[in-house]
Amino acid sequence: MKIKVILAILFFTSCITVFGQKTQWNMEQANRWAAENGWLRGCNFNPSTAINQLETWQAESFDARTIDRELGWAEGIGMNVMRVYLHHVAWQVDKEGFKKRMEDYLTISTKHGIKTIFVFFDDCWNPTYKAGKQPEPKIGVHNSGWVRDPGDLYFQDAALIKVLEAYVKDILTTFKEDKRIALWDLYNEPGNSGYGNKSLPLLKKVFEWGWQIRPSQPLSAGLWSLPLSELNKFQAENSDIITYHNYESPEKHQAAIDTLKRYQKPLVCTEYMARRNNSLFTNIMPMLKRQNISAINWGLVAGKSNTKYAWDEPIKDGSEPKLWFHEIFRPDGTPYKLEEVELIKGLTGIK
Repeated sequence: MKIKVILAILFFTSCITVFGQKTQWNMEQANRWAAENGWLRGCNFNPSTAINQLETWQAESFDARTIDRELGWAEGIGMNVMRVYLHHVAWQVDKEGFKKRMEDYLTISTKHGIKTIFVFFDDCWNPTYKAGKQPEPKIGVHNSGWVRDPGDLYFQDAALIKVLEAYVKDILTTFKEDKRIALWDLYNEPGNSGYGNKSLPLLKKVFEWGWQIRPSQPLSAGLWSLPLSELNKFQAENSDIITYHNYESPEKHQAAIDTLKRYQKPLVCTEYMARRNNSLFTNIMPMLKRQNISAINWGLVAGKSNTKYAWDEPIKDGSEPKLWFHEIFRPDGTPYKLEEVELIKGLTGIK
């Protein structure tokens, strides 16, 4: 009798995994992904002509020519992955057109030998948004037009959850077997903008939707803030691959790595490099390469996002900051710091 009960429990557990909510990768799958992809290195990318995710993806402002040119510069220094933000409103307005533009983007990026990490939700910067023409940049202000997704609307419109579920499942279903996509980043910095644990229900939902579709690529949501312990625990335990952000000095960055290694999963640093903070290509990128940790800095080309300016140090007249916060290239493709580009090329094997 006891054996029958045990077998019934085991069968029930397996049914939950196969037919129900959770189909997380095991360690073998995660390690196989790491071996297949090698050392990923790249940038958080939106074209310099786009102020935010909507301007990147809406039909009237999708800029394939600029994307092609700027990813060519990335290819030239040995980058092989870009982290790119989506937005549900661009999908909601034009579902098939949105997916066609994703396909166009992937065609361009693949031409340059670059894989993609797509990001669904985001708790950073402006809380509200609308389709159509996006605002012009505020002079000298970091990321003045970037928008959250879903932002405050999630807490105001109970019906939005159905839209978000349909959006995530449609995109994952469409691209679930696409080898040009390295990873799905389900939620950027959950709990930011003072949301804290208010973001936990949506974080749990987006993982559930991901498990229901179970794409061939890994699912993750990056750890970014030590005080958000409940969010961190859920993200670390449920991500197929551990992703994280760190804009601090090498010593503090290494301490974070040492903590994350206890999960025994491949590590992907999806945001680093803020020059003012002593998070540099010169001291972080080699450290990450030695440990086979994927290295994805913020910013490729200076443009409408204004992320060459620091988070909390606006320059009212829009003049050049003494030290760029992010970005590698000027809008004409010349490096901000030639020595940094030479270092990157050395690390990536470009002669």
